[in-house]
Amino acid sequence: MGLLVDLTPLRLHPDFRRLWVGNALAGVGANLAATAISLQVYALTGSPFSVGLVGLFGLVPLVVLGLYGGAVVDTYDRRTVAIWGSVVMWLVAMLNVLQAALGNTNEWVLYGLVALNSAAFGVVSPARQAIYPRILERELLPAANSLSSLAMSTSMLLGPMAAGFLVDLSGYTVTYAADAALFVFAMWGLWRLAPVPPLTDGPRRVPGIRSVLDGLSYLAKRPNLRMSFLTDFCAMILAHPRALYPAIAAVALGGGARTVGILAAATAAGALVTSLLSGRLGGVRWQGRAVVLAVTGWGVSVAGFGFFVLAATRGWVDPTTALAGAVVMLALAGASDTISMVFRTTIVQAAAEDHMRGRLQGVFIVVVAGGPRLGDVLAGSLGELTLEWAALIGGVACVVALAGLVAAQRGFLRYDAHHPEP
Repeated sequence: MGLLVDLTPLRLHPDFRRLWVGNALAGVGANLAATAISLQVYALTGSPFSVGLVGLFGLVPLVVLGLYGGAVVDTYDRRTVAIWGSVVMWLVAMLNVLQAALGNTNEWVLYGLVALNSAAFGVVSPARQAIYPRILERELLPAANSLSSLAMSTSMLLGPMAAGFLVDLSGYTVTYAADAALFVFAMWGLWRLAPVPPLTDGPRRVPGIRSVLDGLSYLAKRPNLRMSFLTDFCAMILAHPRALYPAIAAVALGGGARTVGILAAATAAGALVTSLLSGRLGGVRWQGRAVVLAVTGWGVSVAGFGFFVLAATRGWVDPTTALAGAVVMLALAGASDTISMVFRTTIVQAAAEDHMRGRLQGVFIVVVAGGPRLGDVLAGSLGELTLEWAALIGGVACVVALAGLVAAQRGFLRYDAHHPEP
C-alpha cells in the first residue's frame, strides 16, 4: 500500500469519478460563497457576532432537513432526491448573485439565503453519502473518503483565497456568480448516475416523524456510530474559529479580506497535504483510536492558533510573526480534521445497514455541517466578549470534552475495521 492517495475508486468506477469531479468543482464555489458571505456580513455590521449568526441561520434548517432528508433518502431513489435538492441549491446561488448586483445592504437577506441553502444541503448530502456504499466495494470506502477529503480540502484552499481576491478586485456579484457556475458540475455528476432505489434489507416507512425517530433510536443503541458523531461535536462546536477570522484579521493581524482568505486556506492546505499522503489510511485497523488521536490534534492545534492571536494582541510578537504561526497551527488542524473525517465517515458507511444509511447520513451531515455552524455562533459570541482568548479557550475545551467522552465509552478504542460493529 503506497503513501500517496489511492486513486483506485476513480479508476474503476466512472459513476464515482463523475460525482467526485462535480463535488470538487462545486466545493470551490461553495467556499467562495461562504467566505464572501462572511466578508459581506462583516462589512455591513462590523460585528463578529453578526458573522457568527450566519452559522445559526444555517444550523436550524440543516438540523430539521438533515434528519428528515435522511428519512426521505431511505424511502425514495437517492439520485432523484439529490438532483431536486441540488436544483434548490443552484437557485439560491443565483439569488446570491442577484442580491449583490442590486446592492443589498441588509444582512438579514443573507441570513435568509444561508438558511434556504442549508435546508437543501441537508437533503442533498445524505443522499450523496448513502449512494457511495452502493456503487463502491466496502474495502474501497476509506480510499473513496480520502479522495472526498482531497476534493474538500482543495476547495477549502482555493475557494477562500479566490474569494478574498475576487471580492477585492471585482466585488461580491462576480464572486457569487462563480459559485453558481461551478455548482452546475455537481448537478452534471448526479444526472449521469443510474437510479439508486432503496434495497429491501430492512423495514421502511413513509418519511415522517416516526421514521426520523427510528433512525435516532437506532443510533442511540449503536455506541460506535454514536461516538463517531460525538467526537466531531467536540471539535466543531467547541473549537471552530472560522467566525473569528474577519475580526482577528482586522484587529490582531492588521489585515483585511486577503488575510481572512489566508487563514481559511491554511486549514485547507494542511488537509490537502494529508489527503495527498493518505494512501496508507486504508490499512488502519483500529479506526476508533485514530479518530480520538485526530480530534485531540485538532483541539491542540486550534489552541495553538489562539495562542498566536493572544500573542499578537498583547504585543508579544509582531503581526507578521503571529500570522505565520497562526497559519502553521491551522494547517496542523486541517491535517487532523482530514484523518478524523476519513475514519468517521468510513465507520458510518461500513457499520450501518443500508436501510438506515440515509437517516444516519442525515445525522452525520447535521454533525459535520451543523456542528461548525453552531461553532460559529459560539466562537462569534465568545469573540464579542474576548477576541484575544476565544480560540485558545475553544481548543482547550475540545480536548477536555473529548477526554470525558472516551472515558465514558472506552469500547470505541477497540473498534475493528476488519469486523465493523455499529
